[in-house]
Amino acid sequence: MKHFFTIIGGMGTEATESYIHLLNQRTPAHRDQDYLNYILVNHATVPDRTAYILDHSQPSPLPDLIDDIKQQSLMNPDFFTLPCNTAHYFYDELQAQTKAPILHMPREAVQEIKHQFPHVKRVGLIATNGTLHDGVYDHEIKQAGFELVKPTEMIKAETMELIYKYIKEQGTVNAELYHRILDQMVNELNSEIVILGCTELSLAQEKAGNHDYPIMDAQSVLVDRTIELAEANRNQ
Repeated sequence: MKHFFTIIGGMGTEATESYIHLLNQRTPAHRDQDYLNYILVNHATVPDRTAYILDHSQPSPLPDLIDDIKQQSLMNPDFFTLPCNTAHYFYDELQAQTKAPILHMPREAVQEIKHQFPHVKRVGLIATNGTLHDGVYDHEIKQAGFELVKPTEMIKAETMELIYKYIKEQGTVNAELYHRILDQMVNELNSEIVILGCTELSLAQEKAGNHDYPIMDAQSVLVDRTIELAEANRNQ
């Protein structure tokens, strides 16, 4: 297979399925051959990223992710995607394992805000505690010239409940909880736009909608960048 990319997924599986669904839905295809060539590595048994970031005595996801990158690099993909925001904690180590570029989802999301909403000043972030702790979005947001609005402890707890209790454990989306989180970020903390910095939150957005709250869905941006890069490589 020529001109394909590899998706390092399974973190979690429902979120990866959402990414694949959007990817196929948005690809401008009128026949089978118009869709994109890709390999999905649904590595569901990768240790929890947030658990490790918050407590390094927990199993590290990095060895498994490095193995995936090395194995897939043997087949010479054009590029990689990593539809898990928290896993970008390991981005530099993973990129060092391959010559193929790895799309950086947090960076692409922040750049999309700068492109679409250049006058925005206050950018809110909701994500796992791991992503909030590791600062991968903090750097990108501040470097782009925005003011970072982080969630309160209550919003952080509600977000983890939405992600882990409902989506990961039960496979359901609590729409009321999701909308309450967005309402607090916008109307209480005065975020002008809120980044959905976890692919489970992207799944919540897909299932529940955002009720006109101003959001930037990092996974949605990654889907668009994936299609653009894949089509550019295919047309070379």
